[in-house]
Amino acid sequence: MPLPSHIQFLQNSGIVLQTSDGKNVEIWELHHTNDDTILSAWAKHFREHYCKDSEIDELRAGPNLSKKDYLNTIKFPSSTLRPGPSTRSGDFGEILVADFLEFVENYEVLSRHTRYSNKTTPNESTKGSDIIGFRLVDHPDPNPKDELAIFEAKAKFTGGIKGAKKRLQNAIDDSAKDKMRIAVSLNAMWQRFHDKNMDIEAEKVRRFQNEVDNPYKTTNGAVALVGVNNYSDLMASTADACNHPLKSSLRLIIIKGRDMMNLVHELYRRAADEA
Repeated sequence: MPLPSHIQFLQNSGIVLQTSDGKNVEIWELHHTNDDTILSAWAKHFREHYCKDSEIDELRAGPNLSKKDYLNTIKFPSSTLRPGPSTRSGDFGEILVADFLEFVENYEVLSRHTRYSNKTTPNESTKGSDIIGFRLVDHPDPNPKDELAIFEAKAKFTGGIKGAKKRLQNAIDDSAKDKMRIAVSLNAMWQRFHDKNMDIEAEKVRRFQNEVDNPYKTTNGAVALVGVNNYSDLMASTADACNHPLKSSLRLIIIKGRDMMNLVHELYRRAADEA
């Protein structure tokens, strides 16, 4: 996949904070601008997580809706009806972290092909591990240096500092559950690819379904995404990862940016209007 233009907005601040138990927390910043060309390309990239442009005409034919109405009523979380706005921010956060893993860290994020397009209820978040990245050295042959990255993302773009203070801790706590639910997430992903006859993707997933016989490396991550209006260094300093079962491989990140909820709504608006 070519490098999307919006990824230039995501920049490492160089600041590293520490949790209460001494783990490093990287601070990244989203410096987005009102560049119409970049925002339109970003909206297309965003839209195709929910519905491929090549498939939308066939999908909307049954309900006989325009592209815009189909996306807004069937695919996208609501901008006003609860819990639509919070689902929007959550989906945005997951997709941005998926972009980070794929275009900055060079993993292959296969889950972006099915995670949002298979939602049965637009206003609800998808269950299971948030973002799963794959790095294969000698595909199709398993290699112990192959790597599975499992990241949890928690977004909070409205309200004050108090409401967002626990966002990193929430991501850490959910990441701690990934060791138990990764097998279910991988199986669901494999089945979706199998059902869609996406055999290459299905085989890449299958490589990671039996760690005992085919060992690989695992990296876990917990990411909090917040607006500058509800960010505080306390998000890092009050967080605690000492009870995480995979704390030795746990990567902690905070991503902050200005006017984040406005950006989220603008991307959804463009994604529907420009379909």
